[in-house]
Amino acid sequence: MSMEPTSYRRREFLRAAAGAASGALAAAGCTRAATPPGRAARPNILWITVEDMSANLGCWDDRYALTPNLDRLAAQSVRYTNVYATAPVCSPVRSCLITGCYATSLGTMNLRSHFPVPREMTGFPAILRRAGTFCTNNVKTDYNTANEPAIVEASWDACSSKAHWRARQPGQPFFAVFNDMVTHQSRTMVWPYEQFQRQVQSQLEPGERHDPAKAPVPPYYPDTPVIRRTIARTYDCITVMDKHVGSLLRELDDAGVADDTIVFFYSDHGAGLPRHKRALYDSGLHVPLLIRFPKNHQHLAPAAPGSTVDRLVSFVDFPPTVLSLLGLDIPDYMQGTPFLGRAAGKPRRYVYGARDRVDEASDLARSVRDERFLYIRTFMPHLSWHQPSAWPGQGEIRKEITRLAAEGKLSGPQLAYAGPTRPIEELYDCRADPQQLHNLADAPAHKAVLERMRAALADWMRETHDVGFLAEADMAERSRGSTPYALARDARRYPQARILAAADLVGRGPAVLEKQIALLGDADASVRYWAAVGLRAQGAAANSARHALVKALDDPSRSVRIEAAGALAALGHGDRALPLLIRELSSRAPCAPVHAARTLEMLGEKARPVLADMQAAAKAVRDKKGDGAMFIRFALNAALEKLSK
Repeated sequence: MSMEPTSYRRREFLRAAAGAASGALAAAGCTRAATPPGRAARPNILWITVEDMSANLGCWDDRYALTPNLDRLAAQSVRYTNVYATAPVCSPVRSCLITGCYATSLGTMNLRSHFPVPREMTGFPAILRRAGTFCTNNVKTDYNTANEPAIVEASWDACSSKAHWRARQPGQPFFAVFNDMVTHQSRTMVWPYEQFQRQVQSQLEPGERHDPAKAPVPPYYPDTPVIRRTIARTYDCITVMDKHVGSLLRELDDAGVADDTIVFFYSDHGAGLPRHKRALYDSGLHVPLLIRFPKNHQHLAPAAPGSTVDRLVSFVDFPPTVLSLLGLDIPDYMQGTPFLGRAAGKPRRYVYGARDRVDEASDLARSVRDERFLYIRTFMPHLSWHQPSAWPGQGEIRKEITRLAAEGKLSGPQLAYAGPTRPIEELYDCRADPQQLHNLADAPAHKAVLERMRAALADWMRETHDVGFLAEADMAERSRGSTPYALARDARRYPQARILAAADLVGRGPAVLEKQIALLGDADASVRYWAAVGLRAQGAAANSARHALVKALDDPSRSVRIEAAGALAALGHGDRALPLLIRELSSRAPCAPVHAARTLEMLGEKARPVLADMQAAAKAVRDKKGDGAMFIRFALNAALEKLSK
């Protein structure tokens, strides 16, 4: 399918989507395969989604797990063993799941971003509503775009904590989403332990609670009581979630609609633990997927109940798959491959992942995986996978890992995760090394695999117009009056190849220093931005770039100015650089104040000369609402706490 959009629909599309009735399938020009005699014309579809959970279920042979309801569902379902999220954090994933497009194509890859998407991308449930399906969402949206209100209006007949398929008209087919929060990172590691006990563990009988002494500790964690208690806590949350799933399934049985309802069960990405959530390993992207095909719709199943399917599936495939199952046309802009239904395509060879800014923590990494190998390309290798972050940093497991890293008590895979830097390239043989502990990127025997995976990732970034290489403030400026999606398809406004070439130099050491200095004078602001990022990553070697960095403090681009200031201040030349960062904190330009606040935080002790200014700035945003103000508080408060010690 083409990845280019069809012509934008007008506002009438939204109104039509909101008021559609059951006869609209023919009016919408959609077609479907002939229905075999005796089978219902159109199945209901129920999505049960859970948060922050890897495949830690009994039906995935996890002996520590206690999940009787999901184990029973698995025996009735097809179990997909190779399903991957498109990001290791929630909101970019939800952006993909509602639109059928990669967040990196839409400009929605940074957590809690507010960029618009094309108006025609009103959410795939809008297409179902036009065909007469009753669509409900209970309750999370989190679509990571300025278009969220329009998407909600177009997609859902009901969207609230009370939304339920039971409110449909008699006999009307439904598509319903229920999102369970009990496995979310807040419950599994961030809340104080007493709060977890009170609000989650109290739902379990004593015999259902997991013994920390028996917790399976992976090699990338130190084996300490805190680690074991957090792992046990995570499994307790999974058992509570399992009870909730059982209740949702009983509702289908009690209403007599189970035989007409296809049930999807999956999580939004990997577990909400360190090296899982926010990381591009299988621990962050691999998810469980169960699909139960009921009695009246077994003809749609790819295998018998209780079977497994090993084909690679990406979240970008989910929306076109639902449309395919229901015999509805798939919009040309969708980027996935249906894996079920009349339009099912050939199994994909690769799945892709992206890590970008999460809260106040900047980052940029991409991944590609086939059935055997995982390749990760990091474009900010001077930043740790375990870099500071206020929200997860409240969790005792994060504090434990941070403390042990600072004390020099981590080694091997533990240090590979929590160390101060990470490799530009990582390659893992996931069959021989399922936990991705041994990086083969430098192994001569795997050179051909490395080159193939590297090329596959480069092709994907180019073909999907990955717009993530624009700094957010620059993206806001360039896409004003349009969308990042459209911007990325304009080679004049987004010279992707040149920007990627500049990003490719970051972390490559003194050999590319002169080239990065030269790129600080490039005509394109994003090329200059990546040159400044690269000079910041050079560390002390960037001293020879001092004059070029000073000149960059007057750059027209805020992103370039901020990165140049961070590089200069890190080198000990903060006289002009630190006041610039303070000024940018009060900028009204989108995204720039968060960038400046995070830069100050990461400078640590070298930000001390502007301590009073940071205190004033933190006070100024103390009561402000909005994600941007919250992320500024995260960064500044963390910086002030460190400087107060």
